[in-house]
Amino acid sequence: MSTATDTKRGAAQVPDAADRRPGRSGRRIVGSPIGIIATRLLGAVPLLLAVTALTFVLIALAPGDVAQAILGPEATPAAYDQLREQLGLNLPLHEQYWGWLTGVLHGDVGTSLYNGESVSHAIAQRLPVTLSLMFGALIVSLVVGVALGMASAVRRGAFGRAIDIFALIGFAVPSFWLGAQLIVLFAVQLGWFPATGYVPLGVDSGEWARSLALPVAALAFGGIAAIAKQSRDAFLDALAQPFVSVALANGVSIGSILFRHVLKVASLRITTILGLQALTLLGGTVVVENVFSLPGLGTLASNATSRGDVPVIQGIVLYYAFMVVAVNLLVDIVYAWLNPRVRAA
Repeated sequence: MSTATDTKRGAAQVPDAADRRPGRSGRRIVGSPIGIIATRLLGAVPLLLAVTALTFVLIALAPGDVAQAILGPEATPAAYDQLREQLGLNLPLHEQYWGWLTGVLHGDVGTSLYNGESVSHAIAQRLPVTLSLMFGALIVSLVVGVALGMASAVRRGAFGRAIDIFALIGFAVPSFWLGAQLIVLFAVQLGWFPATGYVPLGVDSGEWARSLALPVAALAFGGIAAIAKQSRDAFLDALAQPFVSVALANGVSIGSILFRHVLKVASLRITTILGLQALTLLGGTVVVENVFSLPGLGTLASNATSRGDVPVIQGIVLYYAFMVVAVNLLVDIVYAWLNPRVRAA
């Protein structure tokens, strides 16, 4: 029998292992894609209400007074009371929250207490910066992490132990410290990248990439380590399955087995860890943006928190909550696409 025939037979004998082991990564999905979307969106409503209400209460309990901060220490009591009434700060907390929530339901997230700028406009100006940073770090983490994990699973030995050590370092090194070190080395000493600032993509794509290089590297380092460690374990489990030995015995190349079959099996677990990393990176943007002085949502949130600008804080929290819901929804859809047989009661 010819080699070509063996190869075709080997490929045909390789089972769709992802379909045969639906519960391997522990994620459970119900229904069609439309059903998944509807279920997740309905489940997001109480989450958004709880997050925004809790944020409102925590801001109210924080020390400081917005009206006093705006007017300064020389303000008269009459001016102070007038400004509190004008801003609606004299109302009970539940009435303030209900007024804000009613505005959101009508498409109005509110205006800044300090400069009167629309919160939607302020967020829309800064959202591209945060999304560029987050998705840049996510893509770098995915590509580099999966490549390291696959190489480690194939070569094993010292390379595998090196991946474990790299994962420990990645978990231990905080992004703000790494960002500061990257600025010192690559911006101050070598001058390869700007230390701070952001250039919009529409202005200059090359400078846009240079302005994001160091922030993305600082944010992605931990994600690379996590994905490399998890993908290595996933590849090892997949390579240990019987269909790999059958395929090798029938002359299928290791490259074909890795990219056509093993990667599909491992992608279920990689998708899960990728969703978790996306949420971690979203939180990490707040710190990294402040380190590199990027005009994103994280910097806006820090400034609004220091001023007690409640509408701005509420608007940012709402957008972050929406992004968390969107990431989870996207992961579920990808998961169902990778393995349509994954169902749960």
